[in-house]
Amino acid sequence: MSLATVKNPSIKKAPDTKQNIVFNTKNLNLWYGDTHALKDINLAINEKEITAIIGPSGCGKSTYLKTLNRMVDMVPTVKTSGDIEYRSQNILNKNFKVEELRTRVGMVFQKPNPFPKSIYENVAYGPKIHGIRNKKILDEIVEKSFKDAFIWDEVKDRLKENAYGLSGGQQQRLCIARTLAIEPDVILMDEPTSALDPISTLKVEELVQQLKEDYSIVIVTHNMQQAARISDKTAFFLNGEIVEFADTETLFSNPSDQRTEDYITGRFG
Repeated sequence: MSLATVKNPSIKKAPDTKQNIVFNTKNLNLWYGDTHALKDINLAINEKEITAIIGPSGCGKSTYLKTLNRMVDMVPTVKTSGDIEYRSQNILNKNFKVEELRTRVGMVFQKPNPFPKSIYENVAYGPKIHGIRNKKILDEIVEKSFKDAFIWDEVKDRLKENAYGLSGGQQQRLCIARTLAIEPDVILMDEPTSALDPISTLKVEELVQQLKEDYSIVIVTHNMQQAARISDKTAFFLNGEIVEFADTETLFSNPSDQRTEDYITGRFG
């Protein structure tokens, strides 16, 4: 049994075809008070691909990412216009159930944020919230989530220990396992390796590339080499606008806009 047997979201997962569009953003504008932070964003994100969002600080990358699970709503001064379709449903519609969206669209943050609980309880927490109480089923979910996050062998003998005892890289992979435990459809990652050492960064990058076999991933990164290494498509944001969106290899090797070339060659940013 899995978490899918105890939740029955009205959002249906599309057939297993790589080019299905999971998110389709249409003419999205966003304001923080009087500040126009996102300007006419049009962006289609494909299923089971890694989409990287790059650009200098303050360009709207993280703001856009947080619109995809409506976390940006937590800012009182936010106003939006336009549409964001998730599986063909407009998530900006006032009647859309945000809680349901957030069970389907998981989030991994810049700094690891484990709960002040045991390693086991960090991952079991989500399934418990969704009604799973059977210890055997929880054990299966926890083990599978840790294995999928490539950290099981490192934690299997430490499950009762506090998660704060893990290294930074292990904590981040635990947070990814925690996200996987609720069986999301999409995983959003906001600078997931910026606080990690090079070895931990490599492990997380390898994990992300494995996860795209089963999940659609959107990753915000300042690290252009990282975007080039792991993503299928890349969007370059500048001053709240999308300057260019293309296959990653094309964008880095033959950008169509001079501003993109200037950014990826280090002339600014």
